[in-house]
Amino acid sequence: MLNPTQAQLEIKAHPGLDLLITAPAGCGKTEALGLRVAGLLSQGAVAAPRKVLVTTFSNRARDNIRNRIGTHVSPNLMRDRVTIANFHGISARIFKAHAEVVGLDPSLLIPESDWVGDECRRQRVNFNAAGAAGELLRTIKQEAVDDATVMEQLEAAGNRLAIRLETLRISEGRLTYDDLPRVAELILAHDEVADVYRNHFAAVIVDEFQDLTPQQLRIVNRIGSGKTTYAGDLAQGIYRFAGARPQEVYAAITEECGTTIELNESHRSSPNVLQVVNALSCLTTGTPLKAADPDSWPGGGIAAVLDYPTVEKESAGLLVICRYILSKAPNQRIGVISRTGARRRFVDEAVAGSDLPWYRWEDGVFDTETARILKVVLPRLDRKAYDGADDPVAYLRQAVDFDGIQDPATREGLASAITWCVDLLNEGNTPAEIRARVRVGDQTTLLNIPGVHLLNAHVGKGQQFDWVLIVGAEDGSIPFFLAQDSPSRQEEARIFGVMMSRARHGVVVSHAAAVPAQDGRVFNKEPSPFLVQLREAVADRRGFRDWLERADWDAISAR
Repeated sequence: MLNPTQAQLEIKAHPGLDLLITAPAGCGKTEALGLRVAGLLSQGAVAAPRKVLVTTFSNRARDNIRNRIGTHVSPNLMRDRVTIANFHGISARIFKAHAEVVGLDPSLLIPESDWVGDECRRQRVNFNAAGAAGELLRTIKQEAVDDATVMEQLEAAGNRLAIRLETLRISEGRLTYDDLPRVAELILAHDEVADVYRNHFAAVIVDEFQDLTPQQLRIVNRIGSGKTTYAGDLAQGIYRFAGARPQEVYAAITEECGTTIELNESHRSSPNVLQVVNALSCLTTGTPLKAADPDSWPGGGIAAVLDYPTVEKESAGLLVICRYILSKAPNQRIGVISRTGARRRFVDEAVAGSDLPWYRWEDGVFDTETARILKVVLPRLDRKAYDGADDPVAYLRQAVDFDGIQDPATREGLASAITWCVDLLNEGNTPAEIRARVRVGDQTTLLNIPGVHLLNAHVGKGQQFDWVLIVGAEDGSIPFFLAQDSPSRQEEARIFGVMMSRARHGVVVSHAAAVPAQDGRVFNKEPSPFLVQLREAVADRRGFRDWLERADWDAISAR
């Protein structure tokens, strides 16, 4: 963004160390945080040798914000005065430096992957049992409890798999992703350690506050209470299943921060896309948005709700839309998004059987060498021997001669590929079907390549598409049928809003009146209750078709 908005300039100039920034999708949050860091350093609010700590939730977010800060801060200043880390990274740092404070060995293995999930795969645990054990372990460990208390609570719950996993973890001398913040919180409870970090970091910045768990907020507060900038959007809080508590966290940080600056101008989406996103604000408690430059969007963009009698008609209709858009603007990216993969499978089949370029985000996108190995090994895989193996992960590692591979980058990519293959094999896919889903490239390919992109609501959060087609807007799909209480249904509304807010030019929401279940039985479905808020803000089928036919596709391609 070349010219900062007035709100972004206020963020840069804000003199206090505490600040709350509400920033919906596409409103320039990352740019604002880059300016915030530059302002803290240039104003002398963070005096040398003290630093600014910037926390994120993923490596991709960490790299993105590092690049943005780098446009406002010199490389030397960034190196000497800014620390950027995801929450697991900062927790690991605290553990390695101070493990003895809580009687732990700093040489315990730090997780490089989801050890609980990997171990369940090794033990061939079914999906539901693995999920229940993982959820129990996660819930217990999101409190500041030691290993003995964790085991006591597991014994009280009576989940034998969770007890077995925890016993194995301790015997192997390792920590999991859930252990790292638990141990970091235990360590920071010691004032002498917390003082080290409070003195080292003069200011803290938290990206995506709505994704914080209460535990992560407690860790932040031990380091930066009263001197933290929080940025995010309550309406994008869609990770309750991972322990996030958006409303609870928001209440706490609004009490902590004396000033709130709101970003409400979207640089991502057209006026008509924003109109439907805003229509849900009464359910999501989100900030109503306006387009930063509404006249720059050809035709103002478009939003539509399309009703279909069957999933077959829906799939055929959405395929026609994809084909038409790409015939007019081959450089465009179309995101076909559903609440669950099961509901999207009909469109997946239609798109996969077409001549359109398409990318399923659940599929493996691997480097050339990893893809080559998989394509050679999978056709030769003895499925009967695999099914009879005590350890399916070890069996596949042996099949690809994992131990004989020396290159670290190849080993890392292949380890991830093996996990992906095990999951698909356990779901009943054949080796030939898996081989057909192997793609060559890297994960950045998915972020910029034109064509049809097939993904679920929680995948690739924050990524934008020129067009978004939301599949399966039926009651029971969105909101999901398990969302029965008020907080869960509010989160379902936020999930719906996040899906729509990824669109640039246009968003189409579709639902079918008859939907087959996995066992083939067909059920009559009512439209999602969320469509009540949308219908007055969208075009009908005829209006949508007319808009497509009249659109200035050269201008759309150039925007």
